[in-house]
Amino acid sequence: MTTQALRTPALTVNGEVTPLGDISVHTTVLDWLRNRGLTGAKEGCAEGECGACSVLVARPGTESATEWTAVNACLLPVASLDGQELITSEGLGSAADLHPVQKEMAVRGGSQCGYCTPGFICSMAAEYYRPGRAAAATSRPAGEAGAGDHEHGPNGFDLHALSGNLCRCTGYRPIRDAAYALDAPAEDDAFAVRRDSPAPAPASTGMVSPEGEFLRPTTLQAALTVLGERDDAVVVAGSTDLGVQVNIFGSRPPLTIAIDRLEELREFSFGTDEVRLGAALTLTEIERKLAGRVPLLAQLFPQFASRLIRNGATIGGNLGTGSPIGDTPPALLALDAKLVLASIRGERVVALAEYFTGYRQTVKAPDELIRTIVIPLPLAPMTAFHKIAKRRFDDISSVAIGYAVDVADGVVREAVIGLGGVAATPLRARATEAALIGRPWNETTVRTAAAVLASEGTPMDDHRASSSYRSAMLGQSLLRFYFEEAQA
Repeated sequence: MTTQALRTPALTVNGEVTPLGDISVHTTVLDWLRNRGLTGAKEGCAEGECGACSVLVARPGTESATEWTAVNACLLPVASLDGQELITSEGLGSAADLHPVQKEMAVRGGSQCGYCTPGFICSMAAEYYRPGRAAAATSRPAGEAGAGDHEHGPNGFDLHALSGNLCRCTGYRPIRDAAYALDAPAEDDAFAVRRDSPAPAPASTGMVSPEGEFLRPTTLQAALTVLGERDDAVVVAGSTDLGVQVNIFGSRPPLTIAIDRLEELREFSFGTDEVRLGAALTLTEIERKLAGRVPLLAQLFPQFASRLIRNGATIGGNLGTGSPIGDTPPALLALDAKLVLASIRGERVVALAEYFTGYRQTVKAPDELIRTIVIPLPLAPMTAFHKIAKRRFDDISSVAIGYAVDVADGVVREAVIGLGGVAATPLRARATEAALIGRPWNETTVRTAAAVLASEGTPMDDHRASSSYRSAMLGQSLLRFYFEEAQA
């Protein structure tokens, strides 16, 4: 037996420590909560696309000791939150004492049928308590509306915080009005005060049920040892992919190993020669830690699924699946990224361009983990990320392209282009790069190279797009990149 219960797994829910009980190790947070009478969170899609299941988890923050982070309860195994602290919509307020978010949603007509409302409430509360947002609201002069744009309110509220929450009733305007009406939390607000104390440390978890085992090792060495011993082990971080496999396809891995809180996988550094990103950092954490210093990734982040997903999804997980339509590979290919792969045998460095070998296949051995993503510096001066999808946000790409181009004295000195969605693997557009390097950066060169780019890969017909559409979008994307750079 790989795991053994060293302690009674438990979760603090709305301030009350609650044992997880005799459950399957694959039980989701959503099902566990609802089975205990906390039915505010709903199941709408079971794959992280509707947000009806949103809850708040206390996690280490980038701007405060603790940040209230909204996550999809339908995707996470409740075993992964052993020892953690969670708030549901019921825990935020009551009918007799509404939370400010609940009050604004009520008085502004943000709820109609109410099915999605608790999820909206939790996602909105996460943004309400975000330290940067709260600071913006606090600094606003009394009675002054302040500035905003079509995605941000005058109170600093980022509408992307709600991009993973769907509502079929309201038309969203009342929900937006409620979000934009929120001031800073009161000084004695218990949830705001809670941010000043550290988030719970990850518990050492060992659970066994008839459906399998769940293990949370405390060190990378321990995790790698188990991976070296068990070829049936599956690793999980944000569970934004595995959760779908469990819910929709009935997957029941015999052994699940949680790696999202391993410190060795949460490295972050921005040095003079390279940027190092730990594989278990979430997309939200990376976005906030980078703070726009890698412009190509700054363009990518808002287009990667939704805030709810980015709060859980890790960069290592997105690469680990080997999917040809993941959003990070094209951008990281353009950035000439490398991966540090770790196993009990040691570590090795692999260029991302050599990592993918076939459809959902990579050079990573079964006993290896992605430890770190390394981006060399300096960055190319001209970069862009283009995502072609049926929706602007919260959608799977039909085609994704990452550009990194360096032009000196009007001549292309270097060009690196990463592609997704046009072959069985993400790939470099090597023929297009060759058509650009050493030539004048002008419309004639770009149109010639665009024709080459349109022929790269082996795009297929599916329900998202036809092969001819994908090819056409590749060529148009390079032209768009050129003309946007010319106007910059």
